[in-house]
Amino acid sequence: MTGGPGLRVLAVDDVTPALEELRRMLVESPEVAAVEVAADPISALRLIQAGPLDVVFLDISMPQLTGMELASLLNRMTDPPAVVFVTAYEEHAAAAYGIGAVDYLLKPVRAERLAAALARVRRFTAATAAGPDAPPPAVDALAAVPVDLAGCTRFVRRDDVCFVEAQGDYVRLHTPTGAHLVRIPISRLEQHWQAAGFIRVHRSYLLAVHAVRELRSDLGGGLLAHTDLGDVPVSRRHARDLREHLLDAARRGAFDHANRQRLR
Repeated sequence: MTGGPGLRVLAVDDVTPALEELRRMLVESPEVAAVEVAADPISALRLIQAGPLDVVFLDISMPQLTGMELASLLNRMTDPPAVVFVTAYEEHAAAAYGIGAVDYLLKPVRAERLAAALARVRRFTAATAAGPDAPPPAVDALAAVPVDLAGCTRFVRRDDVCFVEAQGDYVRLHTPTGAHLVRIPISRLEQHWQAAGFIRVHRSYLLAVHAVRELRSDLGGGLLAHTDLGDVPVSRRHARDLREHLLDAARRGAFDHANRQRLR
């Protein structure tokens, strides 16, 4: 594994259209120097053993070996590549991070999430190349947040959160599957999630930039950020910062054309 320019990537998926789409996105990424593909875990293992790779983008549900089983085998290597899981199933996130995955992407993969995963891999490989005396790479400990539901623990993925609402020492995570209460101060969550595109827009609200569909004015002349899950109030002191983040996201292609038009 190296920390030099251009990542060497292997994409593994037994579903051909999904594999081709991921390969295309990786090839178009400026972070990537070379992309190989494998349609099954056994072929992937041969490619990994044959030559140095920086990262393996790995589906979970596959024949012969599951992605989890393959990742466990890679952990036994002297110099294993980083692993990023790409799956349609959110319930495996806890196990994925437990075996050392650098990131966990949910299908269909968004361009901005792939870019964030590649940046995380870049930091991981650079830290690994620096040697054993270098500080360990930072672990993205809150990429999935545990939530207790009727005696069971479910992991809510950060990518599924549109906005966060403060409620004392708790926060309520608003997602398409519902709102989930978690005991953590909003200021602490803000520190962990800033690098992932969440910004403070109000003393009681943290907002995912990618979730904004348009900006609106309320009846009192205040600013509202409209998301698929409702409107989020934006205080005057945070309005300029939000607009700048939205413009930057639009320049990077994080929004579709319709969104860019509405945010102007």
